This record gives sequence, structure tokens and C-alpha cells, in this order.
Amino acid sequence: MSTSLKPVIPVIISSCLLLMMSFGYRAGFGLFVQPLSDANGWGRDVLSFALAIQNLAWGIVAVFAGGIADKFGNLRVLVAGAFCYALGMIGMAYSSSEAAVIATAGLLVGAGVAGTAFGIVLPALVRAVPKDKAPWVLGVGTSAGSFGQFLLVPLMGEALDFWGWFVALQVLGLSSLVMIVLAIPLTPFGGPQEEHVTPDLRLITVLLRAFQVRSYSLLVLGFFVCGFHVAFITVHMPGYVVDLGFDAKIGAWSISLIGLCNVIGAYISGVLSGRRSKAGILSFIYFARAVAITLFLVTPVSLASILIFSAMMGFLWLATVPPTSGLIAVIFGTRYMAFLYGIVFLSHQVGSFSGVWLGGYFYERYGNYDGIWITGIVLGLMAAWIHWPIKETSAEKRLLAV
Repeated sequence: MSTSLKPVIPVIISSCLLLMMSFGYRAGFGLFVQPLSDANGWGRDVLSFALAIQNLAWGIVAVFAGGIADKFGNLRVLVAGAFCYALGMIGMAYSSSEAAVIATAGLLVGAGVAGTAFGIVLPALVRAVPKDKAPWVLGVGTSAGSFGQFLLVPLMGEALDFWGWFVALQVLGLSSLVMIVLAIPLTPFGGPQEEHVTPDLRLITVLLRAFQVRSYSLLVLGFFVCGFHVAFITVHMPGYVVDLGFDAKIGAWSISLIGLCNVIGAYISGVLSGRRSKAGILSFIYFARAVAITLFLVTPVSLASILIFSAMMGFLWLATVPPTSGLIAVIFGTRYMAFLYGIVFLSHQVGSFSGVWLGGYFYERYGNYDGIWITGIVLGLMAAWIHWPIKETSAEKRLLAV
């Protein structure tokens, strides 16, 4: 461990544990689609729509959460996020109508994830470490979220089997309050740093200036595809696996394996982002996703094909986050990084909403997911093309000009 990192080791550890919980729980909601739908007499599209709203709420709230964190500090955002997470999961257990499950699993949990996820935690990590360590720590933080997916989704599956969905949701909701304790060490690295150097601009001014930079606009557009891919697979892969004739636990382990492989993929992506073209890395990731989905569809279905596909997607899963967030830091600096990442992430969550909702809609209408898989291939190829022209040149002076 570098000597320069020793003072912030507690911050890195707390951040990683917080991201493990936030992303681990979020990745496990697909396990509850079938039991909650059966218990309430819903079609699979009802909870799919609620989880689609969750992704959209996450994206919208992330913009405001990032702005508040940049202006006033991240502790109040993280605490509010943890409370929303807990209330949403507990309330989900008591939801017996479509409106109730949209309000709890959708709006409340979405707001909770927004307040505890990458958009708030990664800027704090970047501010905490020396500038040359920023790509590395982005990879570490992203890997932590992936490891939470690997570790917690199977545990959520066991809780579901042991307690049943009703009690499991309440226990998991209460446990999410631990994130409040983990947020405390991040407090010194939230909000404006060096106020005498960086001007305090209106957020609308920051937004308008950022969109005048073509590379940022392309980044916003391209991140839609990432959300489409990962949200569709996270929510619908467990049900898809059951439809193929496999045990429900295979679906849980599929999501878990994605998380495990992404621990490696995200870390490697973070390291490479400090040495290679971040735009080039993103183009490769999206092209590789299109190839992976194509191979999965044309290969005869088996346990091996499911696990191989899960591993391939895992290496590419959140590997987009270090180069994407790294590009924002390179182009605009860290002063408004949480807010500007929130805007990019909103696009990601519009894609997530589209993938989750369309997955449920097409399944109820046509009885399969074929159209969504094919759409994912086309979007992957388009994203590879969109990211290629992005330039890694600083526009910070242009953004912060008084």
C-alpha cells in the first residue's frame, strides 16, 4: 500500500463496504419478482414496472443528490439514502397493490440507491486520494459494488428460502441502516473543496456549459445502453433461467457470478483507465457485450452456457463505470463531479427503465424475451460507435469560468 494512501484507508474501506451493501441488495430484487407476483396474483409485468420505476427514480434523484452533495456535503445525502432504502424494502413487504409496490420498491428504494451509490461515493473517493491514484480507486470502488452483488445475492436467496419473502424483505430492510455508520468516514471528502479556488456556480449554469462539450454529450448518450443491458439482465435473468427449465437458485447464482467476475473486470478497467484511452476501453466493452449476447442466443441452452454467459457479462458489467467517471474527472475536474456524473447516470437509468419495463412488457405480450435480447445487441454496437470519438481533453477552465 502506497504511503500516500495510508491516511485514507478507513475512507476506502468504509466506501467499499457501503457500496457492497447498496449494490448487493439492489441486485437481488429480481429474486422477489416471482414470489411476490404469485402471492399477489400479479403478472410479471407489475413488479417489473415497479423495478423499472426504481431505476428511473434512482437516476432522477441521483442528479439532485449529486448537486446537494457537491454544495453541502455528502453525509446528509447518504443518511437520507439509507433511510429511504430501509423504508422501501420494508414497505415492499406490505405492498398489496400496484400503486403501493411502485411507491416502495420503485420510488423509495430508487431514492435510497441514489443516495448511497456510485454518484455520491466515487467522487468522495477521488477527492480523498492523490490525483494519480484516482483511476485505481475508481476501479476498487466499482469492484466493491460488484463483490456485494456476488456476496449478498446468494444470501438474499437463502433468506428468501429460510424466512419467506415477507420476513426476508423486512430483515434486509433493517440491515440496510448499517450504511449510515459506514457513511461517517466519507464526510470530510464531500461538498466543495478549496472554495477559494473554485467558484460556486449555479447548477443550471454547470449543466449548460457541460453540454456544450461534445464529448460529455456523447458520454451521456452512450451510458443509456449500459443501463439497458445491466438492468434487464439483473431483473429478468432469474425468471428467464426458470423459464428455460432450471432451478430458481441457478438464476441467483447467475447474478452472483456476474458480480464475482465484475470484481475482476471493474478493477482491471480502473487500472487500464489510468494507462489507456478511456473512450477506447468503453467502445471495446460495449462491442464485447454485443458479441456475448449474440453467442448466448445462438448457443444451445445448458447450465454451462448460462454460467459462461454470466461470466462474460460479469467481466464487462460495471467495467464501464471507472472510464466513464474517470472521463468526467478528466474533462471537468472534481468540483462538480457528483452532479455531472448524476446527469450521465440519469441517462443510464432511463436505459435501465427501458430494459426492465420492456422486458416485462414483451414477456407478457409474446411469452419470451427474444426481442429484448436482440435490441441489446443492436444497442451494444451503437454504443461502441458513439464512444469512439470522445476526446480526453480538459474543459475545466471553460466550465468554471466566472
